[in-house]
Amino acid sequence: MKNISKKRVVATTGNGAVAEAMKQINPDVLVAYPITPQTAIVQDFSQFVADGAVDSEYVTVESEHSSMSACIGASAAGARVMTATSSQGLALMHEMLYIAAGSRLPIIMPNVNRALSAPINIHCDHSDSMGARDTGWIQLYSENAQEAYDNTIQAVRIAENKKVLLPVMVNLDGFIISHGIEKAEFIEDRKVKSFVGERKPFLPLLDVDNPVTYGPFDGLGGYFMEHKKNQADAMERARDVILEAAEDFAKISGRKYGFFEEYLLDDAEIAIVTLNSSAGTTKHVINELRAEGLPVGLLKLRVFRPFPAKELAEALKHLKAVAVLDRALSSGFVGPLFSEVQTALFNLETRPKVINFIYGLGGRDYTLHEARKAFEELMTVAKTGKIKKTLGYLGLKEVEVLV
Repeated sequence: MKNISKKRVVATTGNGAVAEAMKQINPDVLVAYPITPQTAIVQDFSQFVADGAVDSEYVTVESEHSSMSACIGASAAGARVMTATSSQGLALMHEMLYIAAGSRLPIIMPNVNRALSAPINIHCDHSDSMGARDTGWIQLYSENAQEAYDNTIQAVRIAENKKVLLPVMVNLDGFIISHGIEKAEFIEDRKVKSFVGERKPFLPLLDVDNPVTYGPFDGLGGYFMEHKKNQADAMERARDVILEAAEDFAKISGRKYGFFEEYLLDDAEIAIVTLNSSAGTTKHVINELRAEGLPVGLLKLRVFRPFPAKELAEALKHLKAVAVLDRALSSGFVGPLFSEVQTALFNLETRPKVINFIYGLGGRDYTLHEARKAFEELMTVAKTGKIKKTLGYLGLKEVEVLV
């Protein structure tokens, strides 16, 4: 592509890549509150502020609840607003997530995935973002530092599109990606600036000639249900906008994105569906199994909200068996990603057998051995056409259970 910029390839952490994207976006307001393993994002951005590399108003607050509250106020006023969080921080701002989405405010928030207590754990799983899956936020997931950088930039175009006007959460795995150092390619500042453009606020509070009210009481005789329907419609419209933003992003980066990535899936008979960093491990095992002549593949989901049910079903319908990997647990039920995938496949006339594995909770390693174990179970299901157990665990230790 002729207008792809010169490569600026660097060794960076995932947090560093996200902070660089935020610097290039140069938001009007950055609201900061530190929490492991997200802290380096807002710490790096504070240095950009001190160095004069950005024009952003850097607002420090006393909690994550206050952080999202400040984001809501600044975005409603018409500013381009960003913040970042993890785990308990995302949980603490939970009620404000609904207000941000319900008020149709295009806030951008990287979330560095980390387990929710108790017991206390600072390492990766997806219980934080999956706990917020129905708050009305668009959710993007990132396999590595490069994708975290790319998703953060694209998030601005998606959120601020007038067909959408919804907040976007960009997820990346804590420590595995946030603190791991790897190669990433950054786009020229001017091209990022041109790609995101200037925010054109819709009904800003500071437009005194056209006064508006945000968050009014919408009681029994009001239009609460209609408001929620409009919000849901905006999430549906986000599907096309996500693909449009990805197409334009490919023109400046050479990297093409969609709702998901298919890895050796076309001719596969069995496949794993997963999110984030576990995709890399799974790809390695797929290469090994392919060398052994086994027809295995992967679907790595990038967009979880809005959930691409139709496209996912089309991609998976030819398979004999699918294993969905969840790094979060819905107690008393199956994993959250599994339930979405199973629902997407339900109306197919012929559909693959689907099993669920819980893995990597609290930062437990997802190893090559465990990926191979998941494929071995899939092979048995594909061969017999029977599922012995829908839900299983990968890497679980044998321990005595005390009630």
